[in-house]
Amino acid sequence: MAEPSQLTQHIESFVDSSRSSTQQAASLDAIVSFVKNDVVTISSLVREMEMYLTTTDSIIRARGILLLGEALKCLSSKPLDAATIHSMTSFFKERLADWRALRGALVGCLALVKRKSGGMVISSDAKGVAESFLQNLQVQSLGQHDRKLCFELMECLLEHYPHAVASLGDDLIYGICEAIDGEKDPQCLMLAFHIMEVLVRVFPDPCGPIESFASDLFGILSSYFPIHFTHPKAEEDVEVKRDDLSRALMLALSSSPLFEPSVIPLLLEKLSSSLSSAKVDSLKYLSYCTSKYGAERIAKHAGAIWSSLKDAIFTSGQSFVLSFTPESLGGLGCQENEIAAEALALLEKVVIQNNDLFSSMIVGDEEINMVLNSITGCQSYNEIPLQSTQKLYSVGRILYVSVKASVASCSRIFQYFFSCLMESMGLPVVNGSGTCSFNDDCMISKRPDHGSLYLCVELLGACRDLAISSGDLASQCVSANETWCCLLQRFSTSLSKIFSSTLATTTDKPAHDADVYLGVKGLQILATFPGGYLLVSKSTCESILMTFVSIITVDFNKTLLWKLSVKALVQIGLFIHGSNESEKSMSYMDIVVQKIVSMISSDNHDIPFQLQLEAISDIGTSGLQYMLKIVTGLQEVICANLAEVYVQGNVKSAKVIIHLLECYSNELLPWIQKYEVFEEVLLQFVVCIWNQIENCMAFPDGIFEKELLDATMKVMKLVVASCSVESQNIIIDKAYAVLSSSTFLSMKDSLSSLQAQLEELEDTQETDKFSSRDEWIHSLFTSVIIALRPQTRIPNIRTVLHFLMIVFLKGYVTAAQALGSLVNKLDLKTSGTEHSGGCTFEEAMDIIFGKNLSSSDHVPAGRSGITGYWSETGLTSLCLGAADSGLLKIRSIDGLAWIGKGLLMRGHEKVKDITIVFLECLQSNGRMGALPLEENNCNWDMRLSAMKCAADAFQVLMSDSEPCLNRKFHAIIRPLYKQRFFSTIMPILQSLIIQSDSLLSRSMLYRAFANVVIGTPLIVILNDAKKLIPMVLDSLKLLSKDVLDKDIMYSLLLVLSGILTDKNGQEGVIENAHIIINYLIGCVTYPHTMLVRETTIQCLVAMSELPHTRIYPMRIQVLQAVSKALDDPKRAVRQEAVRCRQAWSVI
Repeated sequence: MAEPSQLTQHIESFVDSSRSSTQQAASLDAIVSFVKNDVVTISSLVREMEMYLTTTDSIIRARGILLLGEALKCLSSKPLDAATIHSMTSFFKERLADWRALRGALVGCLALVKRKSGGMVISSDAKGVAESFLQNLQVQSLGQHDRKLCFELMECLLEHYPHAVASLGDDLIYGICEAIDGEKDPQCLMLAFHIMEVLVRVFPDPCGPIESFASDLFGILSSYFPIHFTHPKAEEDVEVKRDDLSRALMLALSSSPLFEPSVIPLLLEKLSSSLSSAKVDSLKYLSYCTSKYGAERIAKHAGAIWSSLKDAIFTSGQSFVLSFTPESLGGLGCQENEIAAEALALLEKVVIQNNDLFSSMIVGDEEINMVLNSITGCQSYNEIPLQSTQKLYSVGRILYVSVKASVASCSRIFQYFFSCLMESMGLPVVNGSGTCSFNDDCMISKRPDHGSLYLCVELLGACRDLAISSGDLASQCVSANETWCCLLQRFSTSLSKIFSSTLATTTDKPAHDADVYLGVKGLQILATFPGGYLLVSKSTCESILMTFVSIITVDFNKTLLWKLSVKALVQIGLFIHGSNESEKSMSYMDIVVQKIVSMISSDNHDIPFQLQLEAISDIGTSGLQYMLKIVTGLQEVICANLAEVYVQGNVKSAKVIIHLLECYSNELLPWIQKYEVFEEVLLQFVVCIWNQIENCMAFPDGIFEKELLDATMKVMKLVVASCSVESQNIIIDKAYAVLSSSTFLSMKDSLSSLQAQLEELEDTQETDKFSSRDEWIHSLFTSVIIALRPQTRIPNIRTVLHFLMIVFLKGYVTAAQALGSLVNKLDLKTSGTEHSGGCTFEEAMDIIFGKNLSSSDHVPAGRSGITGYWSETGLTSLCLGAADSGLLKIRSIDGLAWIGKGLLMRGHEKVKDITIVFLECLQSNGRMGALPLEENNCNWDMRLSAMKCAADAFQVLMSDSEPCLNRKFHAIIRPLYKQRFFSTIMPILQSLIIQSDSLLSRSMLYRAFANVVIGTPLIVILNDAKKLIPMVLDSLKLLSKDVLDKDIMYSLLLVLSGILTDKNGQEGVIENAHIIINYLIGCVTYPHTMLVRETTIQCLVAMSELPHTRIYPMRIQVLQAVSKALDDPKRAVRQEAVRCRQAWSVI
């Protein structure tokens, strides 16, 4: 047992009101720990506290009772015997009469009543607590926290002991009403409303005690509707939001049908409120109460509800703005405000609940029939007055919701209004034998007016949506015996003709946009009815598809109609694909997809080619089988045109291919990459391209523009990247086989050694030593290498390495990118003997850097096209001066940069060696050697370019690459690789800059520094902002001297801006405030780009937030500099200058 002195000390610490809340909480935790660990029992704790629980000192007594109550609260899971529970309950029940110690009594009672296991309060004790509550507590006279505890206690009693407290009858209900009446605190009201809801469940008998108190309960609850926060901190209250409180009140008001006679009139009355929030709440409450009160009770208010709903929809009719854009074809076609949306939702609910009653009201409504009778007076959308237009759209939404509500309402409302609309649209009704029949073979007597067209589309859309809303409902709805089905069957063909005629007679003018939209949407709805061809015949559906296809191929000059038709075909295709209707799918495939594909493959280019591609890419997204057909057809067209280009040199075909490839890569590939079903198709496409190149041995010259090659390379990379490892193995084998047949790899004598190749490069200085065919082969081969997965096997890696190095030394950057991708993905653990021509990662590095490793090692005779060796010259030597050609040095540095990037991203330590090479190149006294006095200007420029290239190599290392080495192309990326490189290279760069005594070297080192900083995440820069800011400013000063450096200067300025605006960089900014401001003042008039001037002024605005003493001395200079920017030719700069002047003027 714990030492009495310890327990007493903790008790005294909690009871002592002069102690801090932290000390009191610690004492409570210690006491609870004693009890939980059975060091002290509850009984011994009570005995120890006896003096504090019974003392006449009200403050000490209150603290003692609160301590016992809080301890029980923390011991909710501690098993307690029945006697202890009973004695504790009796004690706290009696203490409810002690108003000075009330909080502790409430906490104790609540803790006991909430217990769910390990000893619970019995029903008789719970009833006793409730009686004491009702006898002793005047809840509304208490503070907020105590009121909240009272409500929590009553809520718990009602939920956990309903039968015990129900025996209190009227006293309980009266006491609760008295406790709640007048409450205003949001947290307390949440509990109060829930208490009202639970109270009704405690007395479920409608003839019981609740009946006599129904008006009193309603009177209390109704005073809070609608919920409106007046508390100044309501918006900041994270526990209770207005919507939460409103929902709690709604649940309380709907909890008993006894409230219906009062609640429904109240809610209908509030619909006339000028507050939109009150209207929305009224509609939400009505909707919820409707389902709770039942159809019989709601029927008594049907007339009032319909009248109020109609008024709410009509008065908010200005929100029904019809959208005539292609995007709206798949939705409602109009925008609704919240009031209208809630009113229509309520209308749907009451129609479902009381179909006959509300359907009769809608059919017989004078205002709706008046709108229906007046619509024929205006032929076009522009002729209808605005007020009439809003009413028309309101009626349309009412009819749509009512028809869609249920099968019964659909038949009743559709039958009445549809026949009227058919008459107004010129379709005669033939009467006979007391029944109506409809002649579908009649000629259309007149062009339909806009109103009739709109309402007809709304009715058809409602029927369609009702039928497809669920599988079970669809089978129930689509029946030949249903009235609306009979009507639709008889009128569908005529309707399709009417809609089609609307499209045929319109022009591409804004005045006809509404009719065009409705005509297209009507045809789309007819084509998307479920149930096969039961409702709309096959010939009609196919006629609709042919109409849209005809518009696409003929009426392409009517922009809106063309776009709407494409969108409609997409929606129809999506419906058919989702409904699994095979017969419709076949029609869609034959009429739409096949026609679109043949349009691309034909020589008829009357339709703008971009529109053809837009149509084919959009329609392809309507279903997997359609996209598969389109992709296959597009690939055949590409391959066929490639053959014409390769064999005949057809320039027209080359231009076609460029557009096709762009569509394939930008529009189709992102969609088909999500589905494995396209794997085989993609593989065949790539193999087809390689077959085309392999079969053409002599390419005509002069037609292979860079644009065509770039487009083909892009597609090759994206398609290969989408393939699996198995498919990629097939592709790389095929690509290597074609590469082996190229002129370059078949020349044995001239390629006897790499050194010979380098000497040839130095002598000729030519950038392109390949034939057109060889250039295509190596360009596409590098694209394949870039896109491979790490697990894909590359044949004859040694040969590939040598080949790629020679290609990028001839000036092809893609070969360097491929080499970087190869070293990034090469398996570090491979033995190099798994397949012919394989090598380990270390051997690959030796080949690249020239470590006396023969290229023919482990390569069987006759298998490698390159028989030279990489013994005397490696990339390192080329970069540092082994070659006399400055151009070769530049290319070597470029290649080494991409190789370094591949190594850096995978976190390989070999990148350090490459970094050292770049740093050596940046120093004029390094291994590159000093520039001799007799060196001519050309060589000087080349040497300078090489140093600049070495500095920009750090940009390659640190920047994100789009063409290669990214996740899209399966690069191995080690987390935080940029951060690690920054922490390694930055101290070296800082040291070299300080030690450099050459202006040229220092400028190049600063350029490298800038590239590293730009590519590093800002959060890393902020950690060293204090040391980096002076170097950033020095870099900016050097970069501002050359107009060609404006882009890198702007990027570095953005980094400085990030430091200035982040609080983590404030220490360094404050320390260097003067030099920062001095530099920024000089850049305000930077002439070469507006972005620099704008960002500079934004930085000055950020500087104005620094401590007054640090920036006030610079105030005059800043204002003078900014005044010049007020006359800047660019508006954005002038706006920032005004902001800056305002910020600095108040300093």
